[in-house]
Amino acid sequence: MEEIEIGIFGGTGIYDAGLLKNAETVRVETEYGEPSDVVTRGTYKGRRMGFLPRHGRGHVLAPHMINYRANVRALADMGARRIIAASAVGSLREEIEPGHLALPDQFIDNTRSRIGSFTERGSVIHISVADPFCPELQGCLRRTADARGITLHGGCTYVCIEGPRFSTRAESNIYRRMGADVIGMTLVPECQLAREARVCYSSIALVTDYDVWAKKPVTAKEVADTISKNTETFRDLLSATVQAIPRSRSCRCAAALDDATF
Repeated sequence: MEEIEIGIFGGTGIYDAGLLKNAETVRVETEYGEPSDVVTRGTYKGRRMGFLPRHGRGHVLAPHMINYRANVRALADMGARRIIAASAVGSLREEIEPGHLALPDQFIDNTRSRIGSFTERGSVIHISVADPFCPELQGCLRRTADARGITLHGGCTYVCIEGPRFSTRAESNIYRRMGADVIGMTLVPECQLAREARVCYSSIALVTDYDVWAKKPVTAKEVADTISKNTETFRDLLSATVQAIPRSRSCRCAAALDDATF
């Protein structure tokens, strides 16, 4: 199987990268089971890429039902050493408006039922996620957004909730007091599994609403409508970033397991 360089996770409303040439679908089996869907593999501007819709095509998997281990392992087994992940989020800050993009650099984990490690009995992994995202990928995304005039809020803290329900008003206000900037349901454990797999990872968060702290309850329709209006902005940023990513890695993501076991 010809390897890919870059993997893309599509989030809510993004079921097709819309970029790949000579595309083919590949069904991947992993030791952790089946991923959310087939992987679409192809090329863009000379880069080999693989696209996997996190929720499955047609949004058939709720956030708590996703096999995150299989998804990350599938792209890693296909050769991906970098993953860019799209996700839909609510804003917890007035200045982070629906329709904008956000670049998380920290997370708060408020999930409960997910398997968050590739650790198996007899092989315990203690990775550092003090800085959970690849600095090289983050830098490419920031520079590309600036060059293309795309509003990208950097330095955001993402609070990840279990879902699939949205927050209560009390919860939403607590997350604001905790210092979170955006709220979503899929970043964890995806980003930490990528770190364990020694794959560079960065998230592009599409802001769809103001969550419920701003008084108006969130609806699935509102989320879908905002995404449909801003999908092209995401694809513009993604396509330009892919071209800017260096062929070789200068970060330490590949060394994530060097000090992670006893």
